[in-house]
Amino acid sequence: MTHSGRGLGWLNMLLAGMGSAYGAYVPVYLTAHAWTQTRIGAVLTVATVVSMFCQVPAALIVDAYPRHRGRILIGAVVAAGAAPAILAILPLPLPVALAMTMQAAAGSLLGPAIAALSLAIAGRAGLGEQLGVNGRNGSIGAGLGAAVLGAFSTWFPDRTVFLTAALLTLPALLALRTIGAGDAVATPVNEPHEGGFRAALALLRDRRLAVFALALVLFQTSSIAILQLAAVQITARLGSRAGAVIAACLIVPQVVVALVSPWVGRAAQRYGRRPLLLAAFAMLPARAALFASVRNPYALVPAQALEGVSGSVYGMMLSLVSADLTHGKGHYTLCMSLLGLAGGAGTAISTALAGWVADGFGRTAAYWVLAGAGLLAWLTIALAMPETRDTIAIPETRDTIAMPETRDIDVTKDPDRARLAP
Repeated sequence: MTHSGRGLGWLNMLLAGMGSAYGAYVPVYLTAHAWTQTRIGAVLTVATVVSMFCQVPAALIVDAYPRHRGRILIGAVVAAGAAPAILAILPLPLPVALAMTMQAAAGSLLGPAIAALSLAIAGRAGLGEQLGVNGRNGSIGAGLGAAVLGAFSTWFPDRTVFLTAALLTLPALLALRTIGAGDAVATPVNEPHEGGFRAALALLRDRRLAVFALALVLFQTSSIAILQLAAVQITARLGSRAGAVIAACLIVPQVVVALVSPWVGRAAQRYGRRPLLLAAFAMLPARAALFASVRNPYALVPAQALEGVSGSVYGMMLSLVSADLTHGKGHYTLCMSLLGLAGGAGTAISTALAGWVADGFGRTAAYWVLAGAGLLAWLTIALAMPETRDTIAIPETRDTIAMPETRDIDVTKDPDRARLAP
């Protein structure tokens, strides 16, 4: 692995560790400060709406200013580190909304910038394997972060979780410095770059993109709010012991992702995208149904393994399908951001819908609503999503260049060439 590749690995690991402070810990932290489920859902929805609005502009910035990607990443990492510090110091409505907005905007820049770095460092042929390595490193970071933060939440005040996440900004900036300037500005070969929003409109006309975007909306609607609902339930039943169980619920899927991500990358290249998508999306209703049916908080921990598998495939396919749809056309990061926008819409729907249903009809009903969304996501893939791997042109090798195409040979006009044809 190159020096830049190792730096990218450390950056993924540290950013994932910072992200462990969010998800399950935010609703628990805000619940301890007397926030209602509806209020928590509202502030999380505001953050995801901000993320949605930032997705496409962030991708256009990354594509338009390749020589400034290093500075863009520095600013995004600093903003991502400042957000948990604000949460720890001021758990009030306006500061919390500001912190979640900063985190969402920073994430919108980090995603396409890291995707562009991955493609520049590994090339298109090695993208699947590089994404697998990214997923493994990110899962290790998220798992370690969840373990450390879970221990801190058990033994120290709740705000310690967010202060620790903020401190990870410093090593993340150091990891960023190890990525070579040439890799930061590299642009994939033979990738045309047409103007801005016109390119976004051209991508939107691709039916495959529309179908996959709808599937991602439903995927996130089904997946995101499950652990947030469970975290409040676990806290109500276990009290001070809840932090360790929540940490385990976060660690288990990250361990699974770390184990399966490299295999997923290779399998996607070998077998195609569609079989993996069908398998991963089938786990959505199964996971929600388990959370609706299981009453023992400790039994929810192994059920989180399903999230590890489905989440690994989700992240991988978002990048690989984007590469498929834009091959020879350019705007890889823009396509990724459009799909990220769809995922953000699903996240906003999930948190708002689950909070409203849980407050009005109970958590069990909320789980079953999320299971229904997961079933719709699987049906969308099964009935409408075609295989996209075949759209990737096979690179020419020396053998394929040397081999003549016999179907174009007319033996009546060129008998000498005909004798050479196999």
